Amino acid sequence: MAATCIVALVARYIWGLGSVTFEPGNFFAYLTIQSNIMFAVIAIVSGINGVRGRIASPRLDALRAAVLTCTITAGVVFAVIVQQSSIRAIRVDVPWSDVVLHYILPAAALIEWALSRRQRRSPWRVLPVVLGYTCGWGAVTMIRGAITGWYPYYFLDPDQTRDLSEFLLFSGAALAVFAAVGALVVGVSAISAARQRSGPLRAG
Repeated sequence: MAATCIVALVARYIWGLGSVTFEPGNFFAYLTIQSNIMFAVIAIVSGINGVRGRIASPRLDALRAAVLTCTITAGVVFAVIVQQSSIRAIRVDVPWSDVVLHYILPAAALIEWALSRRQRRSPWRVLPVVLGYTCGWGAVTMIRGAITGWYPYYFLDPDQTRDLSEFLLFSGAALAVFAAVGALVVGVSAISAARQRSGPLRAG
């Protein structure tokens, strides 16, 4: 998954170079890109642990939960953006690299997460960490957007939203999705941990 993520990220960057409006700074400002870079790093570390037959430490498992939450949510939000953009007659091109990063990789990662060996479920503090990161990213994005005039997502752009209430509605909905996905990820880890604990009992 780490290799797939890296290949897709590089392909997406190269694809973007074909646009006259492409800016490397804007590319790395996307929440999707940031979360997938973190995902690749964590997947490499987790893969090394797996090859060595080690169970991930609680700290690494919590970090994986946070990154996985961001990765899955980015895919959900991206799907909504594509759907809304078509309604608003805003063109959004979706290359194969975006399909991998937003849909295929998050689905595969969630399945792997459910099958992973772990000592205990991920802590609920993953949720405030994810929401804190998202809010911090949003604050920086709005400040940067006011300076550069560029926003990564249409619902953050004052010129593409009707008023403040629409901005707050979409932003609040995005945060709610982050919280719901985070709860799902933690819940899946709890089921996985319970399955691991009950395994030796059934075998006996």
